[in-house]
Amino acid sequence: MRPSSYPEQEVSSINWQAFKLILPYLFEYKKRIAFALLCLIFTKVASVYLPFILKDIVDTLDANSADKQNSALVIVPLALVAAYGLVRLSIVVFAEVRDTLFGRVTERAIRRIGLKVFRHLHALDLDFHLNRQTGGLSRDIDRGTSGINFLMRFMVFNIVPTLLEIVMVVTILFVNYGIWFAVITLASIITYIAYSVAVTELRTRYVRAANQADSSSNTRAIDSLLNYETVKYFTNEEYEAQAYDKQLSTWEQAKIKNRLSLFALNGGQAFIIALAMTGMLALAASEVAEGNMTLGDFVLINAFMMQLFMPLNFLGFVYREIKGSLANIENLFGLLAKTPKVQDVPDAAELSLAEHGGNTENQANISFNNIKFSYNKKRPIIKGISFKVNAGEKVAVVGQSGSGKSTLVKLLFRFYDVNSGDININGQDISQVSQHSLRSHIGIVPQDTVLFNDSLFNNVQYGCPTASEEEVLKAIELAHLSEFIASLPEGLETVVGERGLKLSGGEKQRVAIARTILKNPQILVFDEATSSLDSQSEQAILTAINEVAKNRTSLVIAHRLSTIIDSDNIIVMSHGEIVEQGNHQQLLALHGQYSKMWQLQQS
Repeated sequence: MRPSSYPEQEVSSINWQAFKLILPYLFEYKKRIAFALLCLIFTKVASVYLPFILKDIVDTLDANSADKQNSALVIVPLALVAAYGLVRLSIVVFAEVRDTLFGRVTERAIRRIGLKVFRHLHALDLDFHLNRQTGGLSRDIDRGTSGINFLMRFMVFNIVPTLLEIVMVVTILFVNYGIWFAVITLASIITYIAYSVAVTELRTRYVRAANQADSSSNTRAIDSLLNYETVKYFTNEEYEAQAYDKQLSTWEQAKIKNRLSLFALNGGQAFIIALAMTGMLALAASEVAEGNMTLGDFVLINAFMMQLFMPLNFLGFVYREIKGSLANIENLFGLLAKTPKVQDVPDAAELSLAEHGGNTENQANISFNNIKFSYNKKRPIIKGISFKVNAGEKVAVVGQSGSGKSTLVKLLFRFYDVNSGDININGQDISQVSQHSLRSHIGIVPQDTVLFNDSLFNNVQYGCPTASEEEVLKAIELAHLSEFIASLPEGLETVVGERGLKLSGGEKQRVAIARTILKNPQILVFDEATSSLDSQSEQAILTAINEVAKNRTSLVIAHRLSTIIDSDNIIVMSHGEIVEQGNHQQLLALHGQYSKMWQLQQS
């Protein structure tokens, strides 16, 4: 049974180090942040001043309520009401300007981080990508970038300002109305924050469980859809539906626990707020009754408490979301923390195929020197192989399945590093040159060609994105694709489907050959490139390959021996070792393993 979920994650502490990674992206726009902070200060000053205007309005109306003959009664409240409206409007305007200024910073940071993750994923080694689960990985990246967006917006412009407002309000209450008002306010705030932190810490495990179940169900769904034809071949639609529903059931239970814990958090917070508000208003009411405070003071304290607990309640929400966001981006930063097993050495040189040791430009010789390699230490794949591919030669590697033929290609591309020995191109150890320069000189036609869900033209042009239309058409012609494309209603604009599923195996391989022709590399690798072609197409492709391979160094991994009889040298492998080598006639004369394979295929 294929894996349907990620391995169980250990519930560990939140990675607060994420902030250190985010801050450099914030400070790229220092002027914007400075103006945004200035608007933030204006907003908080205005919001704290607002209850004082409300107090003046109420006191003015209350003091003069008995004297209805005084015309000034109409003017003064209207002026205060106008000031109240103006201040409230300024709060909104400053907040909008602040968010607009900071929006550019946030969006650019998300773009930069997203690009960094994308580049990093492409920099990771083949082993990582062979073991990844695409659906869960995609969901983790989406949640991670969303979490970063939340952190950058709310941490900077809500957590700190709210704490600043709390300090201002508590100070005002203490100075103007006595210690008990300040004590009740401060005690309720501390209790509220402590409760929110404690319960949120407990909730983190439920957030993670829900995220893991979400990733697992998404992975299962995408895996099933990518293997649509296999599901149909074996009539396993119901099996897939049940397996997916099992993952959804796990997600459902995790979300229920998450919801219940959220209810406990919100309920406790509401109780603390209600208790604090009741205590403050009771104290204020008694002070008004004793004549120590005016009705306006009562209204001011009520407004302060409402104004204070609104951001305080929001502070609880923000803290919950920050904890959830940090849990969400753990996997994202975990990806960034992964180091590729194959890395360039410091100051790696560029691979040069210019004149070197008697070789002319666009030619290269390759030497495998006592290569040993294993994917798993308990199972060696390559056991001390040595051979050369001279400049301009065509060398083929044949052998039974599992003998290590295709592994040689992966080692040449440096998808893996050898355990011992070395691979040289024109005397340059490939482990000492940059991977980009190495691969830019090698073109490959793989056994299993995977195409992008794009047009035929764009898939061929992918071999050299800067190639002109004329060059693309020439490559298509050399790959004997012209007749096939002419038969399509949409021609070159035909979309090939996800992974090229709308094309046959032979058609996909011809697209791969056209790509490689367009890349125009100095070294050509054919990994069973004609295995999916019929005999007629195979001969046409072989003619094109031979034409393209003239004066180039070619390494051919072959199953059909008829395709490599013209090779300068044929390497016969068995269980990771070379058992025979020579040209076609020499190997037949040996009456060894190659001869047996030839006779079997001819019969």
